[in-house]
Amino acid sequence: QVQLVESGGGLVQAGGSLRLSCAASGLTFSSYAMGWFRQAPGKEREFVAAVSWSGGNINYADSVKGRFTISRDNAKNTVYLQMNSLKPEDTAVYYCAADPYGSGRTAHIDYGYWGQGTQVTVSS
Repeated sequence: QVQLVESGGGLVQAGGSLRLSCAASGLTFSSYAMGWFRQAPGKEREFVAAVSWSGGNINYADSVKGRFTISRDNAKNTVYLQMNSLKPEDTAVYYCAADPYGSGRTAHIDYGYWGQGTQVTVSS
């Protein structure tokens, strides 16, 4: 079955960096667009970043542009989210997701497979 496993979350001070990874199995990874979403307590899940199957199309939420970088390695079936200049408002559970039809869509309903999430906490 399809599995998406996130790692790399943790506690970091404001201004610091973290790199999230999402390892995929059970699907033809290179055929899927991949996305990162996040959900803070009491808030709805929100789009963070997405990358097309080839890496040629990338989208970011306005709130993370210039600070976060999404990338993928199709040989390793892994998608990454490099997060720099972290702010307390970035605190959330971060999820990776796979979209078999899109090229970097931003709506969570377009993604059919989800990981279990990894906690990112940014202290002020």
